[in-house]
Amino acid sequence: MRVIAVDGPAASGKSSTARAVARRLGWAHLDSGALYRAVTLAALDNVGESGRGKGEGWSPQTLISLAETLPVRLVLMKDVYRPVIAGVSVAEAIRQDRVTQAVSEVAAMPEVRQWVNRCQREAVREHSQGVVVDGRDIGTAVFPDAPLKIFLTATPEERARRRIAQRAGGGNPGAPVDAEEVRREAQSLALRDYADSTRAASPLRAAHDAVQLDTSSLSLEEQVAQVVRLAQERFRG
Repeated sequence: MRVIAVDGPAASGKSSTARAVARRLGWAHLDSGALYRAVTLAALDNVGESGRGKGEGWSPQTLISLAETLPVRLVLMKDVYRPVIAGVSVAEAIRQDRVTQAVSEVAAMPEVRQWVNRCQREAVREHSQGVVVDGRDIGTAVFPDAPLKIFLTATPEERARRRIAQRAGGGNPGAPVDAEEVRREAQSLALRDYADSTRAASPLRAAHDAVQLDTSSLSLEEQVAQVVRLAQERFRG
């Protein structure tokens, strides 16, 4: 299995690192969060907000049936797996605030997680060159047999600073940020960490054989270089 699993808490740089590593190795990249967001977007557009948190509207069975019927899929486009709904790419639409506000509810459903995991495994089997997959349970639940597992960490304050700088600077992680805003964002991330690590379905944790990499004082280029070096050692030949 030519899979590199990259896990870690919110805003730890998983997607940026995984995407850059895949590009450096000539492999494909799969962001597992994109599929959860696509299911959420499908629910918002086809079921509506009214069914959230109650009744059958947003039940796991309804969401999975909807995802199968539309369908919601991952499609490989130029070495990147893109979320597609009813044949249309939704890579941009899934980043809307309304999706961000609802996706945690969907991702917490064990049945939905099982469905998403199956879709990811099926997608990866179709690409023998190699795939870098990032998420929160890739090394523990989705690909527990992946030859290389990376668990990225960073302090809540550093993750908050990066997230705010990226938003304010249009993707520039070096943009200046306000200290009070960093404090509030760090508190929010700490709460998210607690929720992700204590949930019943596939809690956030490092796999027992994962390489843990604290990126608090590393640049993106430095952390990418470390993962690429590990990959080249692990996948020789």
